[in-house]
Amino acid sequence: MNMMISRMLLAGTVLAICATAASATDLLQVWEAARQHDPQGAVNQASRAAGATRHEQAAALWRPNLGLSATGGWSNAQSQMNGAQFAMPGSAPVSGASFGTSIHGGNATRWALNAKQALYNPERRAQSAQLGMAAQASEHEWQLAQQDWMLLTTKRYFDVVQAERRLVLLLQQQQAVDKALTEAKDRFALGDAPVTDTHEAQARAQALGAQAIAAGNDLDMARQVLAEVTGLPIQMLTLQAPSRPGVAMAAEPVAIWLQRAEQNNPMLKLQQAQATAAQFEIDKHRASASPTLDLVAQASRDRLSGSGDFGVASNTQSQQMVDVMLNVPLYSGGMRSARLQEAMHLHDKALAELARSRQQVSQMTRAAWLAVHSGQARLAALNAARTASQARLASTQLGRQVGDRTTLDLLNAQNDASAAEWSWLQAQIDTLMAQLRLDAMAGQLGLQQLEAVNAALKN
Repeated sequence: MNMMISRMLLAGTVLAICATAASATDLLQVWEAARQHDPQGAVNQASRAAGATRHEQAAALWRPNLGLSATGGWSNAQSQMNGAQFAMPGSAPVSGASFGTSIHGGNATRWALNAKQALYNPERRAQSAQLGMAAQASEHEWQLAQQDWMLLTTKRYFDVVQAERRLVLLLQQQQAVDKALTEAKDRFALGDAPVTDTHEAQARAQALGAQAIAAGNDLDMARQVLAEVTGLPIQMLTLQAPSRPGVAMAAEPVAIWLQRAEQNNPMLKLQQAQATAAQFEIDKHRASASPTLDLVAQASRDRLSGSGDFGVASNTQSQQMVDVMLNVPLYSGGMRSARLQEAMHLHDKALAELARSRQQVSQMTRAAWLAVHSGQARLAALNAARTASQARLASTQLGRQVGDRTTLDLLNAQNDASAAEWSWLQAQIDTLMAQLRLDAMAGQLGLQQLEAVNAALKN
């Protein structure tokens, strides 16, 4: 019964993986689908667009500010003037004159149009430079996010490939163990083999059955994750496994790649921009104590009309002015100096973080370079081990038939052959991913590098 079930599962899995090989979904198609469907792309693009607006914000700091205000409502007013001198054309001045006006519950209206243009403002100049640097930082952040997204999508692709291959190998191994179990039972019944052979085969079959169930669950989860981020139906996810390390592996010395990483790594560019922005923050707080000069213009009109103690009355006042306004900060209670000290400490922190990131990027670049180059030797060794394990399995099967090998020897040979096949696939994927990480460290991971990895997959 177990043999029949394993054969059915193996046949179904192999058909699901291989039946549509001609229309298999390759890595580039998965990446393009992720770009269209994965919410991560919208997050990256929105963040980039928001950062780009800082260029316009910087330019707006030096444009005029216009404002219009208007009020209307109910108001009382009363004025009294005594001891004034009153004069009219053609008559003598009158001394000791008195004037009085009053309005109760009158209609009051006011409008004012204000314009202000900065002429000299060191703090605003530093703020403008800071906004420009923040816009550059958002571009570096977007590039970093795009590279991380591409690496994550590729990893999800290979997670499905590995899960599929692991399930196939387990089912193939389980089928072979079920066959060995049947043979062990038959030979025990004939008195040609000890009962321990049956027990060993039975234990191995049950263990493989449990592993196959777990591998099937892992495959379902990996497919579901990839389907969700690409929008592709699960039944269309017939992926291609590596067939050869076809990517053009990095032949340059590690020093060249370290130099590229130092110059082009988006994380270092981002933190360098953040450190520069922190310096502009210091300049801004230092300049906050500097005088400023602004061109100010205003036009306004106030009107109050109604009835008062002396009958119907109205009062209208209009004003227009163009001035140059000088502002000299004198004392802020210590706030300016405290903020300056904070900005200086934050700048020191940004520089320290930049130095730490340089060390990390250097270490990660070197590790990726070593993984690529050692991967070539590792692949050659694993390929030789795979060939040897297949030869050993064939020899052990023949030896088991003639009685020179035990059932345990055969089970171990089958397990070694499956493990060698799995290690070979995993090494291919590890080497391809190491190359992509090396490209990312150098800030040059893009569609061209993804195409090179795609060329290493089965067609």
